Amino acid sequence: MMAGQNDCVFCKIAQGQLPAHIVYEDAQLMAIMDAFPATQGHVLIIPKAHAESIYDLPPETAAAILPLAQELARKIKTALHPDGLNILQNNGKTAGQVVFHYHMHLIPRYTDDGVVIKHGRPLTLTKEELAGIAQRIGAQ
Repeated sequence: MMAGQNDCVFCKIAQGQLPAHIVYEDAQLMAIMDAFPATQGHVLIIPKAHAESIYDLPPETAAAILPLAQELARKIKTALHPDGLNILQNNGKTAGQVVFHYHMHLIPRYTDDGVVIKHGRPLTLTKEELAGIAQRIGAQ
């Protein structure tokens, strides 16, 4: 473990130092049941190597995550028959990240499950403002 990761719960799980209900594991990734699930079947996908957020995630790890998310989403659908599924991934405290080790949530949704995922009030931007923002992002 690198310095500063000694207290990372997901690093400890990936290294077998803490228990978890493992749904999937390979050399690079793990999928575990969320210890504090929003709904029945809430799964987390975590890389075994520490990366704080999407900004730090190696491209090869990022490339492996979405196919696994799709596979697990299909398995959740077959096993639990949810009415829908949210895929959620937070980066930074302001965005709601609590554990600072990259992880993706697969949250099965059931009619009237009481889970609320809000985006806040929508911005009103002109076409010119949207074009300017698109240009700034694209130029990076």
